[in-house]
Amino acid sequence: MSAYTLQFLGAAGSVTGSKHLLTTPQGAYLIDCGMFQGERQLRERNWQPPPLDVKTLQAVVLTHAHLDHSGYLPRLEHEGYQGPIYASQGTAELLGVLLPDAGRLQEEEAHYRNRKQLTRHQPALPFYTEAEARAVLQQVRPLAMETPFALGPGAELRLRRAAHILGSCFADFKLTPPDGGAGPRILFTGDLGRIRQSSAQTMVAGPETVSEAVDYLVLESTYGDRQHPDVDIGPDLARTLAPVLGAGGVVVIPAFAIERTQKLLFLLKHLMETGAMPRVPMHVDSPMAIEAIEIFLRHGDEFNEETRELIGRYGPPQSWDHVFFDKTAAQSQAVNGQAGPLIIISSSGMAAGGRVMHHLALRLPDPKNLVVFVGYQAPGTLGNLIKSGHNPVTIFKQSVPVRAKIAAFEQFSDHADAGEIIAWLRGFPRPPRRIFLVHGEPESAAALAHRIEAELHWPTQVAKWLEEVTLG
Repeated sequence: MSAYTLQFLGAAGSVTGSKHLLTTPQGAYLIDCGMFQGERQLRERNWQPPPLDVKTLQAVVLTHAHLDHSGYLPRLEHEGYQGPIYASQGTAELLGVLLPDAGRLQEEEAHYRNRKQLTRHQPALPFYTEAEARAVLQQVRPLAMETPFALGPGAELRLRRAAHILGSCFADFKLTPPDGGAGPRILFTGDLGRIRQSSAQTMVAGPETVSEAVDYLVLESTYGDRQHPDVDIGPDLARTLAPVLGAGGVVVIPAFAIERTQKLLFLLKHLMETGAMPRVPMHVDSPMAIEAIEIFLRHGDEFNEETRELIGRYGPPQSWDHVFFDKTAAQSQAVNGQAGPLIIISSSGMAAGGRVMHHLALRLPDPKNLVVFVGYQAPGTLGNLIKSGHNPVTIFKQSVPVRAKIAAFEQFSDHADAGEIIAWLRGFPRPPRRIFLVHGEPESAAALAHRIEAELHWPTQVAKWLEEVTLG
């Protein structure tokens, strides 16, 4: 009998580009299909031919909709993959707006670089187009949570709640050899949600406890070397933003379009309506914002109590008279001519591309302004450089001085921290044969591996890019 193997095609030695190839005697499965983001050497991997034969794939399984887990799908289809893409219902709905939006933004950026001659390539091309993104959506097949599904010969899949973002799930594989008997059981966490409830969270806290024995665990390690602050985010956010807005400044918030933007809107609305900070115009500069909010509001069963209370009190953001959704490039450009006080929420969350790059180029040189980071900033991204104190920074090949104030709030993270990961692991009925750590920078993954082995005495290894391991 051929062996079961697992190969790490992304998010190994880095946070982005999640792709894990599970090969069984009866077929192969790709778990997550994300884009690399951050440093140039990582981004250039996106343009290389995929290190797998797409014709051998039985299926693609997604843990959630974030682009570092789903953004490579249109390119996979371009390389010849025509099979099914399985995901939860919430993830399938979010993909319907997230992928076309990503294609549209890439077309806008390529057009801008060509017009301004800011490219090494003639002409600059989008990684994929909006039309290509819409085409791959035809392959998406929603699955119900917690319902076993026959994925292919000898492979049963169950999606289990991960509490990271709307629709996020673990991919739980139960494998059976061709000759019968018991094969290995392997669980892919995707991104693990928070264990402790936080005022900055939207979803119900706590990923599902794994009550059945698992042979192998592929575990994220984004925050494997740190702990999130355990304080109410509202007062801190108001104290940071209020003086800037009161002085007529502009606040730019690079925000992930899924989850983070929706929570930010309700939290800022509450702070304004309760008098904790001035009531000022807010521009959400994202073509997909309204659609994403509508999806968000349809899934109230996944909200925590605070989020449900805010929605009940203030209604949908589309009805607020001081919030503007900038869907077109012309609307986005018009914001550049507006003076403060003003809040601009724009993607991408790590300033790795998208419209936020233009807002940062314009607003960073003014000391009256403020840039607020509300999520993880991968090394090599513009967001990481700004947050780390680099000055000046380069945007569209231009040197931009950083005179604006910079703030960061780790409380908004939707990832479990190191202590929460350990607490979740303690719920397992027995140790896995081995844990593979992915989706973390080398330092955080190494720290988490050390902590798991020191506290739980479970065998753990940090996955390496393109490494292939044999499973018993």
